[in-house]
Amino acid sequence: MPFSATEKAWKDASKPVADILTGVLGKMRLEQRLDESRIQQVWPQVIDPTVAAHANPSNFAQGTLFVTVDSNVWLDEIVRYRRHEILERLQTALGKTVVQRISFRLG
Repeated sequence: MPFSATEKAWKDASKPVADILTGVLGKMRLEQRLDESRIQQVWPQVIDPTVAAHANPSNFAQGTLFVTVDSNVWLDEIVRYRRHEILERLQTALGKTVVQRISFRLG
């Protein structure tokens, strides 16, 4: 018995559940939110407590971590002398593909 037009449309439109879930989860940005949560958890553990007292992760997007620093003096100190150390420590803790760049800003 041949399929009706409606049956063909349903048959052609059917996709495996895994494909649908992957698309839905991607739209919800769950992976990015998980990364943001992991950054918040490891920050006080891997960053020098003196630096962590003046700088905190504030946002994360497309591999870039945005860190808010509380004063110009600390912003200068971190950008000049500690930027690479902070990035390396985060990459060691989270993996190189999570935090690829850091942007520091006064806040």
